[in-house]
Amino acid sequence: MIPLALPLALLLSQAPGSTYYGPAGLPRQQVPVMDPAFAAADRARAVLLARHGEAQRARIDRGIAQVVIAWRPGDGPPSAMETLLVEQFVADDAGLEKLLARFEENLEELDGSSLKVNRVLARHAVLDIGPQTPVDPLFAAFDAGAHLTDDLYDGKLAFVALLNFPVTTLDERLAVGAGWSRRKWAEVRLTGRRGALVGASDGGISSRVPAPVKQGIARAYADAQAYVAGYNLHVHHLLDGSGARLFPKGKRLLSHWNLRDELKSAYGQAGGLARQRALLRAMERIVTQEIPQAAVDSPLVDWNPFTNEVWPAPADSIEGGKAPPASASPSREPDTRYAVLLEQFRALRAADPFVPTAPTAIARKFQVDRELPEERVVALLEEVVSSPLLPRAAKLASARLGRPLEPFDIWYAGFAPPGRPEAALDALTKARYPTPAAFQADIPRILEGLGFAPDRARFIAERIVVEPARGSGHALQAATREDRPRLRTRVGPDGMDYKGYNIAVHELGHNVEQVLSLFAVDHTLLSGVPCNAFTEALAYTFQDRNLLLLGLPAPDAEARRMEAVQALWQAWEISGVALVDLRIWKWLYAHPDATAAELRAATVAIAKEVWNRWFAPVLGVRDSPVLAVYSHIVEEPLYLADYPIGHLVAAQIEERFAKAGKLGPEFERMTVFGSLPADLWMRNATGASLSARALLGEAARALDAQAR
Repeated sequence: MIPLALPLALLLSQAPGSTYYGPAGLPRQQVPVMDPAFAAADRARAVLLARHGEAQRARIDRGIAQVVIAWRPGDGPPSAMETLLVEQFVADDAGLEKLLARFEENLEELDGSSLKVNRVLARHAVLDIGPQTPVDPLFAAFDAGAHLTDDLYDGKLAFVALLNFPVTTLDERLAVGAGWSRRKWAEVRLTGRRGALVGASDGGISSRVPAPVKQGIARAYADAQAYVAGYNLHVHHLLDGSGARLFPKGKRLLSHWNLRDELKSAYGQAGGLARQRALLRAMERIVTQEIPQAAVDSPLVDWNPFTNEVWPAPADSIEGGKAPPASASPSREPDTRYAVLLEQFRALRAADPFVPTAPTAIARKFQVDRELPEERVVALLEEVVSSPLLPRAAKLASARLGRPLEPFDIWYAGFAPPGRPEAALDALTKARYPTPAAFQADIPRILEGLGFAPDRARFIAERIVVEPARGSGHALQAATREDRPRLRTRVGPDGMDYKGYNIAVHELGHNVEQVLSLFAVDHTLLSGVPCNAFTEALAYTFQDRNLLLLGLPAPDAEARRMEAVQALWQAWEISGVALVDLRIWKWLYAHPDATAAELRAATVAIAKEVWNRWFAPVLGVRDSPVLAVYSHIVEEPLYLADYPIGHLVAAQIEERFAKAGKLGPEFERMTVFGSLPADLWMRNATGASLSARALLGEAARALDAQAR
């Protein structure tokens, strides 16, 4: 037997289901019987028990076990570990509170400084502030915080945290976390912290992902961002089956976001159906990688997505006065989309051996990032996509359109009464927001319109910076109270069009959450919300009020009922996309040596399988791969499930807002609760755990009322 007083079960409890690796880097059963590291741990344990008594036995055992598991030969000899264990263990409550405060204060500064550096280095790649240079993507890929965890270990700070504060599993947090104090939750977040940096969802301090691996993740993420940001279609050069132009000169749409939004806006417009069919076919060609390389982000060629032919564009059709090419190559894009995704997979998979409690990117996304079991999330998504309400909603959509539904009708947005024409909305938003600064100046008024008190509106607005995005737009959090979150949105030369405004209001919702959950939370270790799905839900509540914030009339009762049907339809579409995303990653882990071509074939097959199971029965059309068009699949691995979860969360919190009468105060009450697990946060916010009940119930009542 190994003469180790620490019970083996305790050691194994730190990594359920995984093989324990001892200080020598060997499996536990292969560690030499008289391993000096274990002997040093036993000696330290005896000293601490004699010094602090039996009352501290459980903490001593757990803390030493956590340090022993993490200690590596490069951290020093066993005597150094023994000294650290004896000198750094804190027994009294006042001392622990002071120690936690030190970590909280200093980690806020470390995270915040790294994030600010990364933001500055990436600004030319992500902001529309002038032409890019070849070196800009390299700076964007640099991660100033890549060595942070290594540095915490090298300086022995991580070991001090592991010695004094508990490492927990998701099962433990879900089982008993409801009874923990706020301080206990801050302690738990210290050792299992998710961090503020790209790739930080690696298990926290309790896992040791090497800096080169983190740097590789950051590089793959930046490369994917750059690929997506440059993937535009000049749709004036998108032709229908007869060779006719469908779109005005100069319109350049980013895939997939702008393509989808353009398709949604075409309902009810003259020639809209032809444009929708052309956009759908273009999207499907992007997924299958049949799109000609020459058609990507080029105004120099005309492309018929139905026949997949390309020709040099006539000189008078080319925007910017550029000369047409002498010829146009029909060569397709060489599976670049899937090569980029493979690089994301390989970068994230490189972290797997270093996170025994969550040894895949999938496990880290659900257990660490979302703190929602994968099985539970899949069940929620399948509950939505299999709802018997969907054929009823489809029948209503078909009746309103006066035709059978087609695949692009997953983005049908006509359940609620039509609003103003987009051109009128464009004129309104462009006049109001000619520059990013104009939107910045209007934030206090927007927030007051959402029910925030004037002083709170000013407090929040002063902590948000609006910047021009090179891509479609996003929100970037801050990690220290000395910094400010960023709102990035696209503003054209003639002002912010309605699409840009709609995105900006959504991103403002993220920013307001980011401000409140950082500046108003009681522990910065608890800053944020449970996961991205929750900040998406909170952002939806802003976006859903975007027209009201322009001074347009609030919807009547019938319109609100139809908005509930629209919410179901949107949740159905994005739930299917999320299932495709997850299945792609399941396939990747089953085929880790796949080529880009093999991944492309698998993705198309997965998208069609999900489509045929849950979408074809509702729409009556089989084998569309369009669910895989989302750029998030390439740019934000495993992110997409956050959107449908966000729809479910939004439905539940909207019920609460309706009862309270004002959004602002309730929004603040919810967000300052911080980054606790989803169900605990939801019970605090709404009185019930996360479910599909609110969303499906509202849609059912709306469809029943419509049928009457």
